[in-house]
Amino acid sequence: MSTVRKTREQLRSWRWFGPSDTRAFSHRSRMQQVGVRREEVMGRPIIGIVNTWSEISTCHLHLRERAENVKRGILAAGGFPIELPAMSLGEVMVKPTTMLYRNFLAMECEELLRSHPVDGAVLMGGCDKTTPGLLLGAISMDIPAIYLPAGPQLNGHFKGVKVGVGTHTRKFYDELRSGRITDQDWIDLEAAMCRSHGTCNTMGTASTMTSIAEVLGFCLPGASSIPADDAAHPRMASQVGERIVQMVWEDLKPSRILSRASVANAAATYMALGGSTNCAVHLIAMARRAGAELTLDMLDQRARDIRVLVNLMPSGDYLMEDFYFAGGLPALLKRIEQHLDLSALTVTGRTLGENIAGAKVNEGGDDIIRDAAHPISERGALAVLYGNLAPAGAVIKPAAADPKLLRHTGPAVVFEDMPDMMKRIDDPALPVDANSVLVLKNAGPQGGPGFPEWGNLPIPKKVLATGVRDMVRVSDARMSGTHYGTCVLHVAPEAFVGGPLALVRDGDLIELDVDARRLELKVSDEELARRRAAWTPPPPRFERGYGRMFSAHVTQAPEGCDFDFLQSPGTLPEPDIY
Repeated sequence: MSTVRKTREQLRSWRWFGPSDTRAFSHRSRMQQVGVRREEVMGRPIIGIVNTWSEISTCHLHLRERAENVKRGILAAGGFPIELPAMSLGEVMVKPTTMLYRNFLAMECEELLRSHPVDGAVLMGGCDKTTPGLLLGAISMDIPAIYLPAGPQLNGHFKGVKVGVGTHTRKFYDELRSGRITDQDWIDLEAAMCRSHGTCNTMGTASTMTSIAEVLGFCLPGASSIPADDAAHPRMASQVGERIVQMVWEDLKPSRILSRASVANAAATYMALGGSTNCAVHLIAMARRAGAELTLDMLDQRARDIRVLVNLMPSGDYLMEDFYFAGGLPALLKRIEQHLDLSALTVTGRTLGENIAGAKVNEGGDDIIRDAAHPISERGALAVLYGNLAPAGAVIKPAAADPKLLRHTGPAVVFEDMPDMMKRIDDPALPVDANSVLVLKNAGPQGGPGFPEWGNLPIPKKVLATGVRDMVRVSDARMSGTHYGTCVLHVAPEAFVGGPLALVRDGDLIELDVDARRLELKVSDEELARRRAAWTPPPPRFERGYGRMFSAHVTQAPEGCDFDFLQSPGTLPEPDIY
């Protein structure tokens, strides 16, 4: 534990409430206006609870209640809680994509904490973009902060099959389109898939990123694995409230927790989890905020060194509730501790090694959390591809792809954008077969707009009818972490800004060779030069507002899709108290 102990005069909140001047008088008076005694805010750590609860964010519906559990812990530890609502990024409901607003949430979190009299923060989220959004803001603000994961929902069941949210949506939709299940089956699945509060129950982006938050050191040990509706979850929330008060006195800030070592630990854990390809974008963004070096090539090397050990959908067979009972993230970290820097500091005030010293895989959990000798896939969680089609890089998740397609050359079937794809994908006249490579353009950070999860292109109905369930698909989009397939994603630079993807035409041969890390458009340099000379930039997606700022400042996928003016580490000056 840290031996640092702040005095009450060193608290940020003391500058608002402690002095005898007229401004502090006014601040205290306003608190008394709402029934708070002056003694409650003078000299106690004031904790901002940044809550992304919303009635339309179904993954977070229980966070209103969990905030009360957090407050109980804060009060028990001698702090004072203030709840601060923040934008709730419900992955399913927010259009065109939550990724458009991840940086908005990051800015909101940072400015909420900067502008209010808070000494520490509890960050409450879990759905895909809320975890990186909140952490990006807290990293830049750099006051003591702890992350409270919303938790995964309970296992789903349908007709005797364990159902993974998102993963089985796509599987059953293909069966519906091919006539293998009925419309009533589809309706029945709709009611059976999501059984409780919480995030997707697969190793999708939500559980990937909350696990990353934990291994980076921002969560209590094991917190990311607890199901949302398990009684351990509100108990954990109360413990989070108690711990953040102690962290304030210890001055345990993100700058002391996030380091090259913790980022390297996160990269190793990402690979062992078989995590979402979205993690490659978010983890790079968080590392850059802290000034810790992380590149796609570094992630690719980690993927070569560490095989997928967690047997969870979409790469495996089980769901997050099973992972929790098998021992959760601490058990996995114990399995891969030889790949970790165990000296990395965490919010507990102890090192990662100390946190997992007693962790183990529980009885019956060896098929869920494998050891290094028995990985669920030899193909890895990530491969970074380069070539004339992706000079800045592209990614694929080999563990979730058809092994037969990892080395493939086929003719392109090109869709200029999402509306074009939706209009033509099931057209009987579409010149496509199982050997084709489906290509989607203009779905990147600027083109989408916002980098939507459109990369898991549907298999054309005429191809589904032949029994095919996977094809090579190439796009500058992202893909939901719950999905699977031979999908090449994050092609950079994106088509919208003139990347080579913009030049692909129907019938062009595209070569994918994952082992060689190659993605090539088999078109001569001379022909590509002619096409580039004829290419004209599309009009901007936005003419005003946040969208215009996003388009002007968002970086490409290999740089984390952060705003260029937010990436440098370091905090802004504290606000003056007027």
